[in-house]
Amino acid sequence: MCGNDHDHGGGRGSGPERARHGATGVRVRSTATLQSVAQHVVTSDEVRRSAAGFIGYGDTQRGDKVLVAVPRITDPDVLDAVVAGLHGVGARVDVIVMDDEPDRPFEARDEITMMMRREPYHVNLRRGDRAPWIEELAAARGYDLLIHGAAGPVPSSASRYEAFPWTTKEHFLGEANLFPRALHKIINEHTWGRITQNIGGRIRLTDPEGTDLTTTILEYPFHDGRHDYGLKPKWGHLMAHAPTPVGPDDDTTGVIAGTMSHYGRAFPRITLDIEGAKAAQITGGGEYGAAWRELDEETAGVQYPCFPAPGLFWLWELAIGTNPKIRRPSNIEQISSDGFEWERRRAGVIHCGLGTRWRSTEEDWAGDQGILYGHLHVHLLFPTLIVEAPDGSTVPVIEHGRLSAYDDPEVRDCAAQFGDPDELLRNDWEPSIPGINAAGSYDDYQEDPGKWIYGRTA
Repeated sequence: MCGNDHDHGGGRGSGPERARHGATGVRVRSTATLQSVAQHVVTSDEVRRSAAGFIGYGDTQRGDKVLVAVPRITDPDVLDAVVAGLHGVGARVDVIVMDDEPDRPFEARDEITMMMRREPYHVNLRRGDRAPWIEELAAARGYDLLIHGAAGPVPSSASRYEAFPWTTKEHFLGEANLFPRALHKIINEHTWGRITQNIGGRIRLTDPEGTDLTTTILEYPFHDGRHDYGLKPKWGHLMAHAPTPVGPDDDTTGVIAGTMSHYGRAFPRITLDIEGAKAAQITGGGEYGAAWRELDEETAGVQYPCFPAPGLFWLWELAIGTNPKIRRPSNIEQISSDGFEWERRRAGVIHCGLGTRWRSTEEDWAGDQGILYGHLHVHLLFPTLIVEAPDGSTVPVIEHGRLSAYDDPEVRDCAAQFGDPDELLRNDWEPSIPGINAAGSYDDYQEDPGKWIYGRTA
């Protein structure tokens, strides 16, 4: 059973959304317009998520006051389309365009300059973050809906608060935004259930670029109230490792390896040796790896309140993307593409994060004292994640970058309500890596992956 969009929370805009899903199917790249996608988003249910496919402003009613705040790098045509869509349901809309740097090519250390801070986050916002002064303005002026921020958890507040993650037309017009919400939901539920139904079991995570990691699925993090984690899925961002705090009983051990982060250029292969959830050694990575080692040395003696021993780079994020229609942006070399951060939403891709959790109490603590905080990433593009259940059986979650839930009869039955299950339950884009799924040598690729990636979109 697919269920319905009301299962997500929110709800005044559900009926029209379901009707459009049936009409558009999955081939939307050739037919979607800015106006049609905006209408879809404006009438989709609100679930306070920033993941493509789960973004909606559907509780908006005639006469509502809406504040939209975006960075200046946002394509003005995308912004205008969303505003027009909100006007179409009778809302009154104010827009703030926040200053940021102009578009340019990514540089080697951009992941660090965009993710790491030593002052309170509101003093120098990180890329995609939400400005406290915007939130305060929305509350003080009585806006019914605030649309702001591109990534990370949407803060809790008394008012409605939704994301705006699109900086380019390519982001906005992509099939991912129109992927049937009910189908996306059941994919999340069936993927997440493979983990939550095997608490006490073991996860083994591998990837052909060199990752080989194991961890126990601990029970108490599901029940102790930590942010954005529990027995229900975190839509579009399923956590195969619990977020901070990291406990002394965390036995995550092995190696993480890859050539991409969220925001920087692709880098020579980096390897992170993980012992008890901590990065014990950082090897390779070119300029990115060298900068990461500098930060690791700087924080080696700092005892953060969220970690069981000194040091900053503890693993807490093993986040699984769930949308099969995400594609790598064609302008991937430019910061307006949002880089590899956008593609990590694709179903079956995992991004590994080490450091403090975004806008957490530990980051407040560090920022107030001028101590380095933030977290850095390595992406796994062809991961295999297997759960070794407590009863000794094995449960596949991801197999070479493909969600195993695609094969569940309930998921396929749901997909059939919207079109061809084989088309809907297919990752429309895969990266091309020599020695993994393309001709050539991985050894050559890993020395300078940028030579292979930039200029390619598939």
